Amino acid sequence: MDRLFKGIAKFRHEDFESHRELFKQLGREQRPHTLFIGCSDSRIVPELITRTRPGELFMVRNIANIVPPYRETEEMVGTTSAIEYAVQVLGVEAIVICGHSNCGGCAAMHKSDEELQHIPHVKRWLKGSHEVRERVGRQLVEGTPEEREWLTEQINILVQMRNLLTYPYIRERYDQGKLDVLGWYYIIETGEILNFNDRTESFELIAAAESLHGP
Repeated sequence: MDRLFKGIAKFRHEDFESHRELFKQLGREQRPHTLFIGCSDSRIVPELITRTRPGELFMVRNIANIVPPYRETEEMVGTTSAIEYAVQVLGVEAIVICGHSNCGGCAAMHKSDEELQHIPHVKRWLKGSHEVRERVGRQLVEGTPEEREWLTEQINILVQMRNLLTYPYIRERYDQGKLDVLGWYYIIETGEILNFNDRTESFELIAAAESLHGP
């Protein structure tokens, strides 16, 4: 805890002071241009990998960067609510689904109910992505554990991109060309980020300014 307190003090005296005017502008409003939906994994730092400043990204983070399909419900739905707010209230211009290598949530999609018995809420959360496991099973009849890992993580991104388009207000803006939907795959150990290109139906390395492609 002492480490966190020292970090706060350092932020206040160094980082905040160097961006005082920015924080003053952000004090009463936010105008993010992008909704970033990523995994809760501690190794993923959206502002770092995108080189963005406070106020640019509206973020949703959960286990395995999952987007539940749209449904009207009286239940408390955190991810769905955040998506709704970002699009309907803040008017973001783009939505990024960012998966990553060595994702524990994606690996857990292949585990049995018995193996996940000690984390019942995670098990229930992952059941919504049973399609990912099924698609990997069909596409990779034989393969190494590493191949299954990469395929699971990348198919998961595509499934969540498609789920986004079940939201009526997202589909409407997407069809009108007012909202971009992107799928990224971040490789932690190399720092590389791959963007899904719907024309080639493959993930391609982002090396420079890229045109935006949806699912």
